[in-house]
Amino acid sequence: MNINMSLIGQMITFAVLVWFSMKFVFPALNNALDERAKRIADGLAAADQGQVLVKQAEERATTALAAARDEAAQRVADAEKRAQLVAEEIKANAQAEAARIIAQAKAEAEQQATQAREALRGQVADLAVKGAEQILKREVNASAHADLLSRLATEL
Repeated sequence: MNINMSLIGQMITFAVLVWFSMKFVFPALNNALDERAKRIADGLAAADQGQVLVKQAEERATTALAAARDEAAQRVADAEKRAQLVAEEIKANAQAEAARIIAQAKAEAEQQATQAREALRGQVADLAVKGAEQILKREVNASAHADLLSRLATEL
């Protein structure tokens, strides 16, 4: 066989192989590679979008947490104010009750003092009447009279 002929046959076979590969094999490989590149690009885009969404969610969570803390602080402040108002109201009620009890006790003490004075006046009047009776029953004597007055004074 002739080497030139063999070389030309191999070149023709190689050219047919290259043409066949370019026509049927490479387009299929290129499509598969393009599809894979597209899937990778979509995956990277989705990952980037996911990171953006995560950042947005973190920002919303931070904002919501700050708002919840502010609301909780406001509620605590309101509860403290209400508790202070209730305490002041209870204190005012207790002071009013104490004042009422003191006024009632003073009135009762004054009433008892008035009753004691009235009773004492009655006793003094009775003693004065008894003393006058005794003086009138006895003879009018200065020493007896002084003695009766001293006993009357001790009884008072």
